[in-house]
Amino acid sequence: MHRRQLLKAGLGSVAMAMTPLSWSLPAREEAAWLFSAVDDPSGGHYIAGVAPDGQTRFMIEVPERCHGGCLRPASRQAVLFARRPGTRMHVIDGDSRQLAHTIAAGEGYHFYGHGVFDPAGRYLYVTANRLEDSAGLVRVYDAANDYAHVRDMPLAGIGPHELRLMPDGDTLVIGLGGIRTHPDYGRVKLNLDTMAPALMLMDRHSGEILARHEPSHHQLSCRHLDVAADGTVIAGYQFQGPEWETLPLICRLDADGHFSELTLPEEVTASLNQYTASVAFSRISDTVLVTAPRGNRVLLLDATQGKLVASPALPDAAGARCDGNGGFLVSSGQGGLYRVTPDLAMPELLASLEFRWDNHLT
Repeated sequence: MHRRQLLKAGLGSVAMAMTPLSWSLPAREEAAWLFSAVDDPSGGHYIAGVAPDGQTRFMIEVPERCHGGCLRPASRQAVLFARRPGTRMHVIDGDSRQLAHTIAAGEGYHFYGHGVFDPAGRYLYVTANRLEDSAGLVRVYDAANDYAHVRDMPLAGIGPHELRLMPDGDTLVIGLGGIRTHPDYGRVKLNLDTMAPALMLMDRHSGEILARHEPSHHQLSCRHLDVAADGTVIAGYQFQGPEWETLPLICRLDADGHFSELTLPEEVTASLNQYTASVAFSRISDTVLVTAPRGNRVLLLDATQGKLVASPALPDAAGARCDGNGGFLVSSGQGGLYRVTPDLAMPELLASLEFRWDNHLT
């Protein structure tokens, strides 16, 4: 994350934050932005930039609920994507704290809420749905040309969700959810009996599918993921089957290409209520954190051994990012921002804000 001087606002009500803000310039204060989609208490949709202490922030109103985001390398821009089945992505200028561009998915398409840039920050890869045949796509946009659409790369599947760039800079890893949706039906899932989810690898230059790893059950929707520096991938599932069944909810693709599902204590898996959200690797250890909002907890895992380290309670645990010091910053749908580390018995509350965080931090 870029570090720069911020303008500081007090911790007043979010209602005040929605109106033109009275910013004051602190004395040489610096902090990093955390970007997230948020909703205010009345249901309004915003993109928020929040400092890790929660006290410095800005908010930009948007017409639909947003979801994940990514930073553009070698620039001051961040991109936030509308939540499935949304039709816009929003480019934020970090210096002006304003929208620089809003890009529409175009007639006959919708986004799934995630994207990632190439290492140079030129091309943006976005997961999308083509409505006429429910084809899952990676759509490519040229950020150097006002985010013009360049081409589509088909995935031979339905419902691609989060994607990341592997350490080689050439390979995309994609969580294919397998769920068919259509904006005419909102978020209704239209094909639960015939789902075909997967964890996929794609050559970002040619669009060639390099690998396709299928979960142990066809209703384990592969959604969110993160990648370690050595190429290890941890991905989370959302089970779409009967609520009384308990199935593994986390899978691992190691640096050698071996795919497996993690076996956690049965009572821990059952406590997650069939749902995982954000996944974040530490950048200085082998620890990975997975949020489970419906289970009101987070999981800390040893990514090398695939073992559970801790599962502290955290209400409506939502977005997660490493904090650069061996721990993680985790947001809550109830408004809290927490710090979680393997050596803390309980998450440390950093701030409590009057809005609902969405499931991702950028």
